[in-house]
Amino acid sequence: MTKYFKDEEKVRALTPSQFEVTQRDGTERAFTGEFWDSKEEGLYVDIVSGEPLFTSLDKFDSGCGWPSFTKPVNEEFITEHSDDKFSMRRVEVRSKYGDSHLGHVFPDGPGPDGLRYCINSASLRFIAKSDLEREGYSEFLELFK
Repeated sequence: MTKYFKDEEKVRALTPSQFEVTQRDGTERAFTGEFWDSKEEGLYVDIVSGEPLFTSLDKFDSGCGWPSFTKPVNEEFITEHSDDKFSMRRVEVRSKYGDSHLGHVFPDGPGPDGLRYCINSASLRFIAKSDLEREGYSEFLELFK
């Protein structure tokens, strides 16, 4: 049994932008999200379920205006779906347990797998490295050593 789930109380507390992105598959405007240019060390989790999604270690500046990552911290918490909206072929990325729309993954990244996870800041909550233990994510501290 997982400790992560879609928390309806957290859904009701979302800002209009967070709700539009996570619950209605929206996209925030480029260069406007809270984390697009953040350099702080830490963990990015699903804003609704708390699922650990990405770390700052895998974040890079892709120039697209959204937080970009080469890989998820654990593929167990990510699902991918074909997205043919707006006459484009894309792969949508969602959180597994929260079922939040996160963004899309593209095959043009710099990492060994060549992937770029282009993620909406509105779908994320950032936990600084110094707060991981207090927030219940101490198992990820080892990644930052």
